[in-house]
Amino acid sequence: MNRLIDLLNQNDFSKDDLVQLLSLREPQHILQLFQKAYEIKLQYVGNRVFYRGIIELSNICSKNCYYCGIRRDIKDIVRYQMTKDEILRAAAWAYQNAYGSIVMQSGERQDQAYTDFITDILESIMEMSKGELGITISLGEQTKETYERWFKAGAKRYLLRIETSSPELYKKYHPADHDYEKRLNCLRTLRDVGYQVGTGVMIGLPGQTIPDLADDLLFFRKMDIDMIGMGPYIPHQDTPMYDWIENFEAIKDQQLELGLKMIACARLLLKDVNIASTTALQALHPLGREQGLQAGANIVMPNITDTKYRANYKLYDGKPCMDEQGEQCKECMGCRVKSIGEEIGYNEHGDSPHFKKKHKS
Repeated sequence: MNRLIDLLNQNDFSKDDLVQLLSLREPQHILQLFQKAYEIKLQYVGNRVFYRGIIELSNICSKNCYYCGIRRDIKDIVRYQMTKDEILRAAAWAYQNAYGSIVMQSGERQDQAYTDFITDILESIMEMSKGELGITISLGEQTKETYERWFKAGAKRYLLRIETSSPELYKKYHPADHDYEKRLNCLRTLRDVGYQVGTGVMIGLPGQTIPDLADDLLFFRKMDIDMIGMGPYIPHQDTPMYDWIENFEAIKDQQLELGLKMIACARLLLKDVNIASTTALQALHPLGREQGLQAGANIVMPNITDTKYRANYKLYDGKPCMDEQGEQCKECMGCRVKSIGEEIGYNEHGDSPHFKKKHKS
């Protein structure tokens, strides 16, 4: 325990240090890790939790990733795109209910009609909210020109998950026409355009090792990431990777624990970035999101998509909150946050302290 305390009290961490922390097995040692991460969270970002109301605006996707429940080749789902009015109603609800920010996410598309549609939506949300509603978008790989248009239209944060920082593993989980270097260059382009840049990985993938996850954490630091959205890998029954894990039920607790340890290690290593406590944690345990906050996360993402669409935006099996309307989700999430003694940052963007520090005038 004394050696662990000395390790946790370091100001910086090597790959070997991170491997040690991610490999902890004794419950009291893991608790020590979480407590230290929470201490660092309070020091650098405080105990205020910020909402990002998720609008899952379309499940139409040009990609065919082997793990994803809305991949291009899945036939047994109804493809949809929300209308402009539907998206604006969801954004207006978030604004009226003091959510400081929203996240717009969808399957990946690059066609002109789609990119124009998003530009129009962004401009309309900014007009509706008098420029007050923070907007994060998670819409995949695009050209620099598209990223610039969307930034000018009002989006100031962009989440583009790398899913794994290992080029070899990336090839394993994606078809041959998916390019790791292209995705990496998109992250660099987003930084150049001026976005607060977010990325993330799946945790506990088949064939992934603890050293791979340590490399993912160091990748976040190397890329100077402002926000992290990562979560445990949960299979989807209609994807090629579903059978890559023989008995997922037997390892659910292990996946949850590893996801929480990744949050804690990210907080220790990166200190002042925004880290999401993702829905996948709750899919593995009823109190998973609260546990994520207690392990160092400071962002939650309540779903504000119309419930008629949610069953067709199921990225993995067992996704929770599929039938909760926005008001129910707001009340539930509020109780969850307050139950662990944290506050909700209503009417606040909750921008990344890491980003703000870099851009002090």
